[in-house]
Amino acid sequence: MLKTVLITGANAGLGKESARQLAMQSGIEKVYLGCRNPEKAQRAKRELEQATGKSVFEIVLIDVSNLASVRAAVEALHEPLDALVMNAGGNGGKNPLATTADGVTQQFAVNVLGHAVLIEALLKTNKLTQVALYAGSEAARGIPKLGSKRPALNTTSVEEIVSIIDGSFFGDTTDATAQYGVTKYVAALWMASLARKYPAVRLVTVSPGATSGTSGGDDLPTVARFIFKRVAPVVFPLFGLMHKVEEGAKRYLDVLNTPTYKSGTFYGSKAEVLTGPLIDQSIIFADLASETFQDNAYEAIHRFMS
Repeated sequence: MLKTVLITGANAGLGKESARQLAMQSGIEKVYLGCRNPEKAQRAKRELEQATGKSVFEIVLIDVSNLASVRAAVEALHEPLDALVMNAGGNGGKNPLATTADGVTQQFAVNVLGHAVLIEALLKTNKLTQVALYAGSEAARGIPKLGSKRPALNTTSVEEIVSIIDGSFFGDTTDATAQYGVTKYVAALWMASLARKYPAVRLVTVSPGATSGTSGGDDLPTVARFIFKRVAPVVFPLFGLMHKVEEGAKRYLDVLNTPTYKSGTFYGSKAEVLTGPLIDQSIIFADLASETFQDNAYEAIHRFMS
């Protein structure tokens, strides 16, 4: 039974909705709201308390794009967590390929590197005891109906993955949506490798699917943002390409609470859709099951964690 859970990106969208659903779950004693903005965090806490009638929420200030902030958040936790939901992410802001002080792209920093430092610090200090969930994306195996191509690497070597992390892999490309799938692919590989190194804790990647009513798409170009925000919520559900934020958050909770979702596996939608039952994504894209590729991703990420 889960009693204490930390959710990153918890002030809005999937993170906030997951916090709401968790608070209504039997046995929950504390839901840590991992947020980078104190004012938004306080507002989310008030709204969640009002919506649930529960006083189980506590704010943890954390900016996953800043490793010092991540390490400070771990130090601030004085009791072990039963579960961790690594939900924060996105395209990486207005300049997703700009590099951080750690030498990684903004997109990789917010989606992967900060979470890698967070979960490994928790595991090494025995502050995570049962399960962790990383928010993946079907873009990691390609979404043909949306023109999202499958990640096409030459060797998936450590050096090639390093080039993805530091942005040199993409050359002069500025399309953040094209880069996003590759970033999420590397993340899924890394999580699978990490799961083999920490078998006592269940570590799972799961996509929430395409969800309406979230902050997703806020940093897209104007036309793409309009389509995502205005057109998609009306049209996409007709083709199984979008569901409500409540359904996306329910995917998180189902995986957290159901041990049959196996450690080291990436779960997402069936091919050609972004909703419905969860399946092992390596059935669609076999490279996701390669332990060599998984370990290469782990090693590449660790080059930037010091």
